[in-house]
Amino acid sequence: MIEIAMSPATTTLAIAGDLDLAEREQFPEIAARVTGLRRQLLVIDMCRVTFMDSTGAAFLISLADSSRKRGGATVLRGCDDRDLFVLEVCGALEMFRIDADHACPRIVA
Repeated sequence: MIEIAMSPATTTLAIAGDLDLAEREQFPEIAARVTGLRRQLLVIDMCRVTFMDSTGAAFLISLADSSRKRGGATVLRGCDDRDLFVLEVCGALEMFRIDADHACPRIVA
């Protein structure tokens, strides 16, 4: 599941679950919505991502590239080392600012 939130200068994508080939059908619509919002800063909240493959990485890369072309920036927060590794292997880690200070809220059952 991907939720989009906005402020005057920022678009935030909150991603939950798998970001992979099985979810690819929704990527073009989400990318179009985010691009259409034209915010300078795109924050991608990965706190609740359970798995990301190269298809998910390509989606994130396309979002960051689109933001960069508009003069904006893309921040990843809540990424675990595995997701950062996938982006690094794809040669795209430098496209993102990494929010290393973000602390994911704990879910209490």
